[in-house]
Amino acid sequence: MTAIIKEKSGINKELIRKLKLSTDEYLKIVELIGREPNDIELHMFSVMWSEHCCYKNSKVLLKEFPTKNKYVAIGPGENAGVIDLGAGIKIAFKIESHNRPTAVEPFQGATTGVGGILRDIFTMGARPIAVLDSLRFGDLNKSRSRFLFSGAVNGIAHYGNCTGIPNIGGEAYFYPTYNENPLVNAMAVGLIETDEIVKSNASGLGNPVLYVGSKTGRDGLGGASFASSGLTDKSHKDRPAVQVGDPFTEKVLIEACLEAFKTGHIISAQDMGAAGLTCSTSEMAAKGGVGINIDLDKVPIRTENLTPIEYMLSESQERMLFVVKAGFEKEISEIFKKWGLDSVQIGEITKGNNVTVKHKNKIVVDIPAKALVNDTPVYKREVKIPDYYKENQSFDQNLVPDLKQDEVLPMLKDLLASPNICSKKWIYSKYDHDVQTNTVIKPGSSAGLIRIKPLHDVVASTSKKCVAIPNDSRISDRDCFVANTPRSPRLRLVGTGNDIATKGLAVSCDGNSAYVYLDPYLGSKIAVAEAARNVSCIGAKPIAITDNLNFGNPEKPEIYWQMSESVKGIKEACIEFNTPVTGGNVSLYNETNGIDIWPTPVIGMVGFINDVTLGIDHSFKKAGDVILLLGKQKSEIGASEYLYLRTKQIKGRVPELDFNLEKIVQLSTRELINKKLIKSANDCSVGGLLITLCKSAFQNDLGFVISLPTNTQSRLDSLLFGETQSRIIISIDKSNLQAVEKHLNKLKCPYQTLGEVTDGNVIINSLNINVQISELKDIWEKALGNYFN
Repeated sequence: MTAIIKEKSGINKELIRKLKLSTDEYLKIVELIGREPNDIELHMFSVMWSEHCCYKNSKVLLKEFPTKNKYVAIGPGENAGVIDLGAGIKIAFKIESHNRPTAVEPFQGATTGVGGILRDIFTMGARPIAVLDSLRFGDLNKSRSRFLFSGAVNGIAHYGNCTGIPNIGGEAYFYPTYNENPLVNAMAVGLIETDEIVKSNASGLGNPVLYVGSKTGRDGLGGASFASSGLTDKSHKDRPAVQVGDPFTEKVLIEACLEAFKTGHIISAQDMGAAGLTCSTSEMAAKGGVGINIDLDKVPIRTENLTPIEYMLSESQERMLFVVKAGFEKEISEIFKKWGLDSVQIGEITKGNNVTVKHKNKIVVDIPAKALVNDTPVYKREVKIPDYYKENQSFDQNLVPDLKQDEVLPMLKDLLASPNICSKKWIYSKYDHDVQTNTVIKPGSSAGLIRIKPLHDVVASTSKKCVAIPNDSRISDRDCFVANTPRSPRLRLVGTGNDIATKGLAVSCDGNSAYVYLDPYLGSKIAVAEAARNVSCIGAKPIAITDNLNFGNPEKPEIYWQMSESVKGIKEACIEFNTPVTGGNVSLYNETNGIDIWPTPVIGMVGFINDVTLGIDHSFKKAGDVILLLGKQKSEIGASEYLYLRTKQIKGRVPELDFNLEKIVQLSTRELINKKLIKSANDCSVGGLLITLCKSAFQNDLGFVISLPTNTQSRLDSLLFGETQSRIIISIDKSNLQAVEKHLNKLKCPYQTLGEVTDGNVIINSLNINVQISELKDIWEKALGNYFN
């Protein structure tokens, strides 16, 4: 077959190379469709067979993930995963990346990353109720890193704020490995508003295909292929592959789509994201086992003289494709007209299973949908353990001198000023957290917490019983208060707010890439454990995850080994916590001039709390409260931020993880919160014990006095700054101490009393440290902003 390419003069070998298709892949295309593809079809195959669309280098690994538990209603394979919390409450959620676009054009790259993940959510029939962002950028001492970072943060703020979606949390890390290839992972959560979850599989011979939303232009051309290749010195020329977002159009698109879905006339829906019309038409047809016929001359455009390739590959934002029940096209179009959006029938569902495209009254594409979607290449690559990993296994922390007593305070201040530890208020102060009035715990705590309000009827309560009242009922304003809901802006809830128990959702994004680089298997297990721990610190039970796997070039055996080990670690942790993977995203080829980023899996964890009023945050509340540490102290400094600052290297053994201990600590915390016995809970992670205590004290300008354990052989630096896992710091009223200890002993949860909360100083008795909390808070709070002043 190779001879075909050599002998036939009509084949454009240069085009095949440019489209990043291998010779074997081209030959497979010829075999699947029984002929040579034309240039339009070849472009369609190139995007649909890109890593970004078909996961050809990761599909084998992803099959290992657990995907089911009693909460999962929709798992991997749809636009987003869905969990069912009972009482008619279903939640859609997903995380996705927009890494390469952000590296080229940070504002639009990040902006359209948020827009894309929101469309994945409301395509399911869910109203977006929260977003989070997980960010990785380079050394902030470099002007380019600052440019990329500030542009991305402003882009995230712009889109989320304009669409009216609260940003309730996230994380940010800064290492040189991300200098040229930053990572922007956006997560969104939505509340299903429709009676049935909207899916993407087309059906119904003769049913019309409607194009709705914004017009098509040339922006975002080849975005999927661009996202499936590494960065080079010439990547700035790929700016046309970066999409341009309009959040105000997205806002009305959300309202129009949800209104259309509620008619019951939409059979299937698909966002025109990566690969645009190519992906939406072929995926809907392939999933439904039907054919689809579209006419490009009917597609609304904002740029004249588009070629068929440009039509099919454009990634212009805020566009959707619907399959509508025949006879209801006008009703649906009237909805979109009301919202000022295009709604045009561009095709119909046909017999067979081909995607057929017309342009200027000629058929320019006629290929099987399954060839584009189901018959993609799948690669299981060679693995090789990297040399750096083998070398790091011999790390001996005893060769690193322990901290001296007089070095503790300077080290504490250096850590508080580290971009990886300092306050991220510079980031999240740009985001709106309170829009929709559902946010209970805002960014800055262990996890975000949102209230799940009723969508349909008003709930009236005068006792412990609740009665549904239709929205049009005439009721007295006496003893009423107003609550905004997505469905009806002003619904009245009779009685006092305390009469009505509201459910809540806690959400966290986590992934320590330094851990994963040094030990992909253990580091990835910790990523899941920490995400679950953060949700548990709020008082919520972890129930499911979405993941974003950001890795380098999988064709390198060392990188594929990192991927394999990471997936193995995530799988094992998800099984242990019974938190299945409901979907997510894979971003590969994150490399610049052949140099790969650290492996960076990001875990988006959702947790459920039955009564949102029970949720607590991380902050100490009152002087005199007792401080306890749940878990065990170990002598570990490997992979820590402390060791990184001290040696200027990421090295050392990643902290151990004991699943049994982890689950006991998390369960104990959740049960103590549910019993209203503790006032705060804070995950002890990056920076270690002393950093976590400081962060717990900063919010309410309180201090603490602690005594270090005297019956331990641990190093001083490991006690204060080591990042031993499965530890949570809690604060309790003295009157509850006996009840707390009784409960911890019952669950066999190890703990120790550290000290108590004070009015304003940090005091460590055994080290003769006494410093004002305001001095430490000033360092921590201003550190990130100082890079931009």
